[in-house]
Amino acid sequence: MYGSLSIVEYDNHGKKYHEEDPKKLAEFEARIERGEKIEPMDWMPYEYRRQLIRMIEQHAHSEIIGALPEGTWITRAPGFKRKLALLAKVQDEVGHAQLLYSAAETLGKSREEMINDLISGKSKYSNVFNYPAVTWADSAIIAWLIDAGAIINQVTNAKGSYGPYCRALERICYEESFHLKYGYDNVVHLATGTPTQRQMVQEALNRWWTPIMHFFGPPDKASVHSEILMKWQVKMASNDAMRQEFLNMYVPKIWELELVIPDPNLKKNSNGVWEYTEPDWDEFMRVINGDGPCNKERLAVRRVAEEKGRWVRKALLSPTEKYVTPLA
Repeated sequence: MYGSLSIVEYDNHGKKYHEEDPKKLAEFEARIERGEKIEPMDWMPYEYRRQLIRMIEQHAHSEIIGALPEGTWITRAPGFKRKLALLAKVQDEVGHAQLLYSAAETLGKSREEMINDLISGKSKYSNVFNYPAVTWADSAIIAWLIDAGAIINQVTNAKGSYGPYCRALERICYEESFHLKYGYDNVVHLATGTPTQRQMVQEALNRWWTPIMHFFGPPDKASVHSEILMKWQVKMASNDAMRQEFLNMYVPKIWELELVIPDPNLKKNSNGVWEYTEPDWDEFMRVINGDGPCNKERLAVRRVAEEKGRWVRKALLSPTEKYVTPLA
């Protein structure tokens, strides 16, 4: 438990190495209770800074890795109109990552460090992006339902306490709302199309339902970060609350399209709470820790992009020097 007066941190040998000033901590928490935004030059607890870096960095990684499953369909999108729309969406996701890296940099960690930690596997990103987009319908389900979950999370956390993160989320949410409409349009087109198209989108929903339920994170009782994040208004709603909000908003829309959600236990009880089959949380932990179907592939793509783009970054930083572009 984190107390309201002081926070003491210990290293792996049990030696105390960080203790917050109780007076400063009390003033900091009073500011948050008053609804004030914390800005980069303001005093903040070590743990607040650490948790923010972890959270924003993981969000940035998720945006840039999240572009990859859909990005594989740019060249195969059915028709020029959908190709252009998907290309714009993928470009947006990468732009979101850059906004978030900028927000995280205000807390003292450089973009280079964050990218290196992503490529090395030290930093995590959302587990849903370690699954393959097998068909065009998978990209439609991702754009609709994964982005729907992202909007619920981001709209909620945009009301949080750290100014740069909140402002980045506000911008991102505007663009994500277009992504959601794009995904919904694709799903409706498939669901109201030929029997083959309906089967394709139903199979995609079957594949993605467990990752969708994983998206908001483990149950509150198993979440190791939620308590302190919610106390300091970095995270504004619990994992379970956001999962319930998602089910409330999107289960009726899925049923309206006469698609079958692959959970026979899914229902709303007399208290208005959705009951569902708990997804395999062991699978969630395996995937988030690197043992998913596409973890190695996703990081390999980012590693190649980082290596081949290094000369561009050097040229931008030192425009008077001459550089030889590497062979493809």
